[in-house]
Amino acid sequence: MTYEIALEKIHSLLTFGSRPGLDRMRELLRRLGNPQDKLRYIHVAGTNGKGSVCAVLSSVLVAAGYKTGLFISPYITDFRERIQINNRMIDKETLARAVAATFPVLEQLREEGTVITEFEYVNALQFYIHAQARCDIVVLETGMGGLLDCTNVIKPPLGAVITTIGRDHTAVLGDTLEAIAEQKCGIIKNGSAAFTSRQCREAMAVIEKTAARMNVPLIKSEDIEAHIEEMTLEGSRFTIGDMEYHIRLAGRHQVENALTALAALFYFRNKKLLSISDEAILDGLEAAANPARLQLLGKDPIVLLDGAHNPNGVEALREAVRAFLPDTPITCVTGMLADKDVNSAASLLKGLFRRVFTVPVDNPRALAAQSLAAIFAAQGDDAVACSSPQEGIDRALAAAKQENGAVLICGSLYLAGEILSKRAPGAFSPRKRDA
Repeated sequence: MTYEIALEKIHSLLTFGSRPGLDRMRELLRRLGNPQDKLRYIHVAGTNGKGSVCAVLSSVLVAAGYKTGLFISPYITDFRERIQINNRMIDKETLARAVAATFPVLEQLREEGTVITEFEYVNALQFYIHAQARCDIVVLETGMGGLLDCTNVIKPPLGAVITTIGRDHTAVLGDTLEAIAEQKCGIIKNGSAAFTSRQCREAMAVIEKTAARMNVPLIKSEDIEAHIEEMTLEGSRFTIGDMEYHIRLAGRHQVENALTALAALFYFRNKKLLSISDEAILDGLEAAANPARLQLLGKDPIVLLDGAHNPNGVEALREAVRAFLPDTPITCVTGMLADKDVNSAASLLKGLFRRVFTVPVDNPRALAAQSLAAIFAAQGDDAVACSSPQEGIDRALAAAKQENGAVLICGSLYLAGEILSKRAPGAFSPRKRDA
């Protein structure tokens, strides 16, 4: 089987959508020999920050010498980003072999009346591939929620990490922070440990209650006394005690994500569950990368790319932009999906930009650029719909160069993927003048 055919088979399952529930997943894995039971995990759930926390955890574990699997979603430019070993995408041959070995099982289930969704199958693939590779540990990111998320078929992990909880996927997870937190906390299991980022009062109360009910220790990132020494668009420096740490992820919220990962790593080290040196932590933090999270694409003019698409994420983006570009005229290029809280996102960004160019996103759930422009215009922003992302970027770059301003591309990870996959090296750098 070729890689291209393997991808076709995987994506042929897309139309079945997402259906919470674990029975289908357990049966598929049983027929594959329960590969998930052969691995150790750090399980990560939350609304925002999951990807960055996973990136830091994986990077440090690799630096510490562990063969580390990583499962994340969604991908940005290449499907294989979702399944990594030692921070490298699996090769095409590995994915093709795994699909050839496992897809017949899925087809047999289908003949028996059990339909497996794309996310369920991809998750089964990562269990199979990581088990075949004999990974020492897997950093496992949930897709949606936690309790009924199909990653939640594992035995008690080394730790369950809950990142910042906010409102997203409310049609499935519930329309209150308490209800959403209940779903996220479904990954906390007796015989493990729980870790949490800073949370709003409602979410923290649910996390504390769940940890107490499961009789597991709860370690909070806010209990780490850290001092931020420097924050720039190229990363941050902060100290804990007499140790100084550096991350290449920009924004105060990324320091919080790093602290959440460190809360877990310090605990595992202190309890002698993992062997992690100070050097591994320092090197791992500095090497950690997560594309489309306040990613600096160009410096002259400044061009930033961010995939925030829910209120909490957009709020963190807004505060970062205000901190880094307080007196800079900013042109926004944005595209969003129609099933996201577009009105809240636009309201949070109100008044931040000199102008807004709305663009289409290559996704069947995308909101039309004209409709998105109307939402921004209704609150007083200068908003113009463009026919393509490239048109929006070209117009934004022209404006930024004219007024010594900056460009922010935001609104969707799908839009970010389009930009990064089509961007030529140096595309956002100033053109060299003729000699």
